[in-house]
Amino acid sequence: MSLRSLPSCRRAAASAASASKLALPSSRIALPRFARCYATPVTVNGFTQLKPTRYGQPLAPSHPHLVSPKETTPGIPQVEYDRRRRKLMERLPDGSLVVCVAGQIKYMSGQIFYKFRQSSDFWYLTGFEEPDAAVIIEKQPSSPRGYRMVMFSAGTDSAKEKWDGARSSPEDIVRYFGADEAEPISAFPAALRGLASSASHIYLDIPNTSKRARASSPKSLLKVRSVSNAMLSAGAQPDRVKYLSPSGGLSRGEYDSLLDSLGNSRRRPLAPEVGRLRAVKSKAEQKVMRQAADISARAHNKTMRFTDPGVSEHAVAAHFEYLCAREGSQRPAYVPVVASGPNALIIHYTSNNQLIANGEMVLIDAGCEYNGYASDITRTFPANGSFTPEQATLYNALLTVQKHLITLCTEAAGMSILQIHRESCTLLRKELERIGFSFPLGAGTLDTLYPHLIGHPVGIDLHESSHMERDAPLKAGMVVTIEPGVYVPPFPEFPKAFHNIGIRIEVECYYCKV
Repeated sequence: MSLRSLPSCRRAAASAASASKLALPSSRIALPRFARCYATPVTVNGFTQLKPTRYGQPLAPSHPHLVSPKETTPGIPQVEYDRRRRKLMERLPDGSLVVCVAGQIKYMSGQIFYKFRQSSDFWYLTGFEEPDAAVIIEKQPSSPRGYRMVMFSAGTDSAKEKWDGARSSPEDIVRYFGADEAEPISAFPAALRGLASSASHIYLDIPNTSKRARASSPKSLLKVRSVSNAMLSAGAQPDRVKYLSPSGGLSRGEYDSLLDSLGNSRRRPLAPEVGRLRAVKSKAEQKVMRQAADISARAHNKTMRFTDPGVSEHAVAAHFEYLCAREGSQRPAYVPVVASGPNALIIHYTSNNQLIANGEMVLIDAGCEYNGYASDITRTFPANGSFTPEQATLYNALLTVQKHLITLCTEAAGMSILQIHRESCTLLRKELERIGFSFPLGAGTLDTLYPHLIGHPVGIDLHESSHMERDAPLKAGMVVTIEPGVYVPPFPEFPKAFHNIGIRIEVECYYCKV
């Protein structure tokens, strides 16, 4: 059949596939069986968009106001994603295979789902923002890029797209995400088995098994939620977990056998390797993070003016989130803390359900996520606009400490997070003693007033520190918070004038210079 005899939308897809094959001779692309055949160009403010979009996420042809032609995601060019993969594979021994799986859709109840957020490491390596996906990267030192990448996705399906919107086609995955080959997710098990047979090391994106998370085995790697609309109509529950086989695929036992066949001796954790790369931010990442911080900072300033005695904490939190969303934030980076008066003594106070009293301080710990990167800012201020003498005294003591610590935020200082924290304890004790506190029990009493670490790395995740050594010197390009705090409970050993005052001041420090 010639291209001329195909419907216009299939002609375009076939032409795109041919163009991609010319650009990447090794690519093998399957033309989608059902492709969205309508996308109307709509021009607004000089930008021509496609409505509805043909793609599973914002890309330059459909969202030119968000993504430039050379970018994969807003602010991050395609060449940077390629550079990340190159650096990763250069660090790994010859014969290595990297396997990374996308995040899962999570359900609140029944068929009601939460807004999807991609797995952080998967997004860092690919920029792909759809669920039901995976990537295999094979180290090939003799190839031009030093690796070969195969991406697996759900692909296009007109029946599902009518309900959920478009998904990216295989040819678009090759064109926009730099894959050498794009395959349906159902082909993932067989492809992994075939490539793993000759690999000497297999790096897997194994889920976290911390105390706060439900323990997972490596076999959960291949689990995703996969329930079609037809199944839902028949009464199936969305929280039913199936293995990664939307078209039937292998049975559970066969998937278990697949992972077992990889061999424990060849399996390695992927997260530490990616975490070391994520610790140092590129210029493009720094720019996006600056935008995220600026949006949050402006929201903090306006929320301070919005706050008055008698207003509820939840109204203040909602106002902050609204201001961030108006400027393009996709979601809050974390549940905001709006703690009035003694509520500020609870470090992670997120109930936000009491009224703000006249004369109280309000502690707001809130930040937005913008184009994949988190921000983290805390401010404490008087609800009525005027500090009491005691509030001002304690606030200025803490601010003095923070300003000095920020001067240590250079690579030349050669300090680690732990060293900066120890310095914060020494300085804070001196400042508190100056205003009337005493510490007969030494550091133990200070721990009551200041129970948390001075800061943490920030990036794609709010706490991007799982695989960063806290005692390692900070490097240029790192981004960390500096957030000293003092929380005075109504204990007799502390000056009564400061009882029930909680103050934290938090900024993000960019280690961009030596």
